[in-house]
Amino acid sequence: MKFLHIADLHIGKRVNEFSMLEDQKYILKDILRLVDEVKPSGILIAGDIYDKSVPAGEAVEVLDDFLTDLCARQVQIFIVSGNHDSPERLDFGSRIMAKNGVHIAGTFAGFLQKITLQDDYGPVHIYLLPFLKPAMVQPYFMDQSIESYEDAVRVVIQAAQVDRGERNILVAHQFITSGALQPERSDSETAAVGGLDNIDASVFEPFAYVALGHLHGPQSIGRKTVRYAGSPLKYSFSEVRQQKSVTLLEFAQKDAINMQNFSLTARRDMREIKGPLAELLRAGAASGVSLRTSTAVFPEGASHAASAVAAFPAATPATSLAVSSDISGDGAGHSVCQDYIRAILTDEEELFDAIGQLRQVYPNIMRLDFANSRTKQIADSQTAASGDVARKSPLELFAEFYFKQNNCELNEEQQRIIRELLEQAGGAKL
Repeated sequence: MKFLHIADLHIGKRVNEFSMLEDQKYILKDILRLVDEVKPSGILIAGDIYDKSVPAGEAVEVLDDFLTDLCARQVQIFIVSGNHDSPERLDFGSRIMAKNGVHIAGTFAGFLQKITLQDDYGPVHIYLLPFLKPAMVQPYFMDQSIESYEDAVRVVIQAAQVDRGERNILVAHQFITSGALQPERSDSETAAVGGLDNIDASVFEPFAYVALGHLHGPQSIGRKTVRYAGSPLKYSFSEVRQQKSVTLLEFAQKDAINMQNFSLTARRDMREIKGPLAELLRAGAASGVSLRTSTAVFPEGASHAASAVAAFPAATPATSLAVSSDISGDGAGHSVCQDYIRAILTDEEELFDAIGQLRQVYPNIMRLDFANSRTKQIADSQTAASGDVARKSPLELFAEFYFKQNNCELNEEQQRIIRELLEQAGGAKL
C-alpha cells in the first residue's frame, strides 16, 4: 500500500506582499501529476492547509479543486489541522466528505480519529491528530496533569491503545525534537519562545510511520520514519537551499517500509543574488543566460559572464549553468530574472532608487538588503542578540522586557504571577 505525504500548503499565503496563489495552483497540479504516476492508495496532508484561520474565497477554491481532482483519482485523503488553520472551519462538511474518502480531523474531540484500510498484508490504520495545545486536551483527561505539549500528545496516544503488532500511521502537526537534537527551522514558521511546544519523538513509538507537518524543510527527526514532508514551496529566503519534495512511503509488512522522495519544481524559484548593483543589473539584462541555483554571487569588478561562471562551478552537483532564451518563468530552465529574488548589494556608496533599478530587470524582486562595512557591525550585534533570545527562558525574556519598559526589576510576587501564567499557558514548570 502506497501513501504520499505532503504538508504545510499554506494556501492563500502572501510572501513580502506577493500572492503565492498562482504558484500554489501550479505546484498542486505537479503533485497531481505525481499521483497519476505512482498511483498511491492515499495522500497524507499534515496540517497548515491554509495560511490564515479565515482563508480568502480564492484559497478555498484552490483547495476545493485539489481535493476534487484527488477524489476523481480514487485516492483516499487524510487531513489534520495545523496551527494556521481554523479547526472548526476545516471541519465543515467533514462527516459528509468522509463518505467520499476525504477524512478530516480539524477539531480535537478527545480521541485519535482512526481510519483503517486493507491490502494483501492486512489492515493499515491511519490515525489523525490535529494540532494540539495542552489546554485543548486537559478537559478530556481531568484525572491527569497535562502541563506541556508533550504531556498532551502522550496522553492522547496512550488513550488510543494503539496495537503495536499492526501497521500504524500517524498524521500530526507539532514541533518534534529528539533529545537534545533540534530539527532545521525556517523563518516562515511560527516558533514558540523558549521551546514551550517541544515534543520528543519517543512518544510516537507505536507508529511505523509518522507523517509530520509544521516545519518547512523536509527532514526526519529521531528515526527515519518520523518525518516532516516540508512545504511544497519556498516561503522565506531561509529556504533557498532547500529542495522541496513529496515523500512516498510504501508498506508491505509492518517493518518493511520503503521511502522515496520526489523533487518538486516550482513555477518560480526563490533565490538570492549578491554583488554590486551594476553587476547584478548587467547579469540580469543578459537574459540569454539561465541560472539554475539558489544563490548567485557577482564579484566586484568582474564581467557578468565571467562572474556567472565563477559563481556556479561545474563541480557542485546541485548547481548548473544553462543557456536559454526562455524567460517565461515556467519552472523549467527559466531565467533567473523571473524568480522571486532577494538582492544583497555590496556597494559602499549611496545608491539612487536601487530597488527601482533592480525591478526593471528582476520584476519579482521581493527583498533588498545591503552587505557592506556599514551594515556588518549591525548584523553582528543582531546575531548575538538573537542567540541570547534562544538561550533564555520565557520568564527571563519577560523580565528583560519589563525592565526596559519600566526601568525597574520584577519583584518576587510579580515573578511568581508571571511564572504561574506561563505554566498555565502550556509550558513545563519554570
